[in-house]
Amino acid sequence: MFKKYLRILAYVKPYWKYALLNILFNLLVIVFSLVSFVMLIPFLNLLFGIEKLVETKPELSFTPESALEYLNYLISQIIISKGKVEALIFICLFLLGTFFLRNLFRFLAMFFLANVRIGAVKGIRNNIYKKILILPLSFYSTRKKGDIIARITTDVQEVEYSIMNYLEMIVRDPITVIAYFITLFVMSPQLTLFVLVLLPITGYIIGRIGRSLRKDSKIGQTKFAGLMAIIEETISGLRIIKAFTAIDFSNRRFLNLNNKYSKILIKIYRTRDLSSPLSEFLSSVVIIIVLWFGGKLVLTDNPTITAAIFITYIVIFSQIIPPAKTFATGFYSIQKGIASAERVFEILDAEEVIKEKVDAVSIKSFEKEIEYRNVFFKYKNEFVLKDINCTIQKGKIIALVGQSGGGKSTFVDLLPRFYDTTKGDIFVDGISLKDYNINNIRSLMGIVTQEPILFNDTIFNNIAFGKEDITEEDVITAAKIANAHEFIIKMEEGYQSNIGDSGTKLSGGQRQRLSIARAVLRNPPILILDEATSSLDTESERLVQDALAKVMSNRTSIVIAHRLSTIVHADEIIVLQKGKIVERGTHQVLLDKMGAYHKLYDLQTFK
Repeated sequence: MFKKYLRILAYVKPYWKYALLNILFNLLVIVFSLVSFVMLIPFLNLLFGIEKLVETKPELSFTPESALEYLNYLISQIIISKGKVEALIFICLFLLGTFFLRNLFRFLAMFFLANVRIGAVKGIRNNIYKKILILPLSFYSTRKKGDIIARITTDVQEVEYSIMNYLEMIVRDPITVIAYFITLFVMSPQLTLFVLVLLPITGYIIGRIGRSLRKDSKIGQTKFAGLMAIIEETISGLRIIKAFTAIDFSNRRFLNLNNKYSKILIKIYRTRDLSSPLSEFLSSVVIIIVLWFGGKLVLTDNPTITAAIFITYIVIFSQIIPPAKTFATGFYSIQKGIASAERVFEILDAEEVIKEKVDAVSIKSFEKEIEYRNVFFKYKNEFVLKDINCTIQKGKIIALVGQSGGGKSTFVDLLPRFYDTTKGDIFVDGISLKDYNINNIRSLMGIVTQEPILFNDTIFNNIAFGKEDITEEDVITAAKIANAHEFIIKMEEGYQSNIGDSGTKLSGGQRQRLSIARAVLRNPPILILDEATSSLDTESERLVQDALAKVMSNRTSIVIAHRLSTIVHADEIIVLQKGKIVERGTHQVLLDKMGAYHKLYDLQTFK
């Protein structure tokens, strides 16, 4: 736990100046709090007429005893010259001034702490979002989106509420307790040593409950992430849920998990809420014992402590209770926050499988060829690609065909390094992909997927995605090449029209043409088309095919084809089956072989 807490505190480092100011003003709060309490001694002595008037001015030094003696001298002089009522007014005004300064410094401490709290949480959010962008696609293939969303939202929020909310407590409260105990020790060493024997017992009880809370909190956060995942899946698959009359089934699944989450949450709240009354009760027990033991010291024939000092002692000791109580509450809260922090760190610590070399080579253009040399790729424990060898010359159109699950998508995903080869290597212009700068390699490629990936934004921003300083003329030119300009200008706001979540306001063909326009604007030398027309109707397919024909001219293209009729003019067709290349050649050559490609072609043309 301690290491994880220190790791969270590392995010405070950029704001250390604000943290120091917070500590400084908290120290001043403690000083003026003690001054106001110590003033009770001369006040009580004056009220009860116990203390003799001091007529000789004492030497002033930086010790509590000296300060108290000098204060008694000042009050004595006021009594001698103006009377006891004037002295009482002086003490009251002095107390008012100390209370004002104490609360002013308290406000300033909180004022500067806000920068530390919010800044640290901002740093955590920034890091986890950057990590989400960097992690390979394989990381997300085994995780639910709802769980990832829960970690970057509710878990980070829990860290802010449960840990950053008590950040000040970690510094302020221990210093407060130590300063108060030093003052109490000066007032009565015997009574203070007795108190120190009692405190470890209460600390042990609080610690046992805190460990239980941390365990339950982690289970609770996992259950909540499951709820988020179900909600996300429900919204995405609402059409299927309704079509298969699975509303009751989905509702029961949600209710079941929500009930489990609610039960663990009740347990967490009850454990956490126990902290305040438990710590208050234990504190009351300690105060009662101190009253008994201290009362005996006052009431003996030879008292070691005066009544005024003992009353002040009790008042100061009672002021230790609030920071101790806050510390106990904060301890429970931090235990809960650490559980969320662990879930956040699981993402931050996830291995970046796709790593860039420190001395990575820059590449600005594609000049010659792409070569797959003895490439194997294993997903989990099963090889998806086996001993792939092929060369793709610049300017050629290569088509990949085969049954689903044959490794076609994996073949092209290796090129932009969405994954790395398990064995073997891929070379671009004679240099291994792993030696290149990753962003440089990806900037050479334009990708159009089977399911268009668009964002809830304007048409202009979707086409210009990832590019800066793009003019409207550039976007319009790309849209015209992609056969998208005509339907765009018919929309109410043209290129500034919002397309909805994932482009729901557009048809399938329109969404695909926007994807192509985005690839065109990038002007890549290498184009990857992953079954870009397989889900379209005949008319949309014709428009998209026409757009693709324009885009592929003078570019190196790798096309995953579902409909073989769309790739008959490819320079080379590669047939993949169970991760292996079983045939390769032109359309006519492969038909003449009467092999795997011929069977696929016959299945699609059979009437």
